[in-house]
Amino acid sequence: MGLSSLADELAAVADAIWTPMAYLAIGLGVLFTIGTKAVQFRRIPDMLRQLRDTPGESGGLSSFQALVLALGSRVGVGSIAGVATAIGGGGPGALLWMAITGLVGCTVGYAEAALAQVFKRQVQDEDRQRAGEDIGGMPYYIKHGLRIPFLGGLVAVLGLVGYGFVFPGFQVSTIASSAKLAFGLPSWIPALIITGLIAAIIFGGTTRIVKVTQLLVPVLAVGYLVLALAVIGTNVENVPAAVSLIVRSAFGLEPMLAGLTGAAVAWGVRRAVFASANGLGEATFAAAAARTSHPGKQGLVQSFSIYIDVLLICMATGLMMVVSGKYNVSDHSGGFFIENVPGLDAGPNWVQAAIDTLVPGWGAGFVAVAVLLFGFTCLLLYFYVANSNLLFLLDGRKGPVWTMVLRLGTVAVVFTGSVLDADLVWAAGDIGLGLIAWVNLLCLVLLYPVVHKICRDYDRQRKLGLDPVFDPVALGIEGADFWHPDPSPAPAGRVAERPTAD
Repeated sequence: MGLSSLADELAAVADAIWTPMAYLAIGLGVLFTIGTKAVQFRRIPDMLRQLRDTPGESGGLSSFQALVLALGSRVGVGSIAGVATAIGGGGPGALLWMAITGLVGCTVGYAEAALAQVFKRQVQDEDRQRAGEDIGGMPYYIKHGLRIPFLGGLVAVLGLVGYGFVFPGFQVSTIASSAKLAFGLPSWIPALIITGLIAAIIFGGTTRIVKVTQLLVPVLAVGYLVLALAVIGTNVENVPAAVSLIVRSAFGLEPMLAGLTGAAVAWGVRRAVFASANGLGEATFAAAAARTSHPGKQGLVQSFSIYIDVLLICMATGLMMVVSGKYNVSDHSGGFFIENVPGLDAGPNWVQAAIDTLVPGWGAGFVAVAVLLFGFTCLLLYFYVANSNLLFLLDGRKGPVWTMVLRLGTVAVVFTGSVLDADLVWAAGDIGLGLIAWVNLLCLVLLYPVVHKICRDYDRQRKLGLDPVFDPVALGIEGADFWHPDPSPAPAGRVAERPTAD
């Protein structure tokens, strides 16, 4: 079997995993929206207020630092390439379903972050101690919340292998493809540059990762949005028609795209989940690192990060392409319903063509640099997630050999990802992410009662005019050992419990 045939087979498997999961993700978002009384809309002022909070005297990351860490994984090449593939596969209507998924589905991000906070631990790993972090995430709430240690371990293994040795490949593959179109560079040159930068940072420890992402992510996000708005402004006369086309095609009212309604829903939801990592458990590790007085606070911060990614970055990307007409729509049988950019594959190339309508000849270079930087920050967070899963598996034991294997393996995958078949890399990544997401979403369903208690407790304290403080004992939540004192000292190198910081 050739690489092309293997890529097709893997793509079919990925479709079988992601298509039903897309509906599960948005269905769970609806469930959590109803159960939390639309907390993502009611508490927007609290989202903004929480970003100004600082950690207590005992350290930990601030909510803003945790937000930036989460955005580092959410705002990756999926916010550029993923949006283009959504339009290419589902038509412009996929953008509306992406927005709906962001609005409704961000309660899934709320639930993930709140649970990560509830069941986190204070880690005694030397690197994380220097960073002043706590540790938690998907495997932790599966082990301590659901009390299924085996499943938590299995998820941690999938996360370690996926984020350490598989998923970096499709980030670098997109970076290399964009650089080749913009500058005519062979794939190995951008791969070598990225590999060197990644190695310099991940061998410098968690503190360096936090510092770099805290600097890069806000600058990148604001700069990209400004340029996107400039492109949209240049084509402002096309905005009403573009918005009308997006809405009509989303509901099958556009005759030319009437047969793509189902595809618009599937691709819109799928790419919204993929681009934002909402429901994948990816951002739970950053959420757990924040030091705050109530898990509901960090849940709101993570909901806000999904707004930034899906409703700002992704929508700006999509609208750029639609108003400038720089996109194609596949008929899924080898032809096109719409073919505005012949010969250009769905991905960063369409964004490059859209930016060229603002400054001819400038789009390719800008997008190549943007993809490189977005992808770079995403790679840093992939390593952060992989390392967090490794620490879970080590369970406080020292593992310098395993840590070195992870670092060297990540560096190797970052380099080789640019020279492998792009379709093969993306298909393999889709399968891995999809499997992790299925497990995580089903666990969130089982942990819904805990999420409901957290949200209700937060609302109760806010109505009393209090700054919410979490007491798991009063709420009958077991396994939240971080949040109440343990009089017995933890052995050296093991996980220690910690009282509330605030």
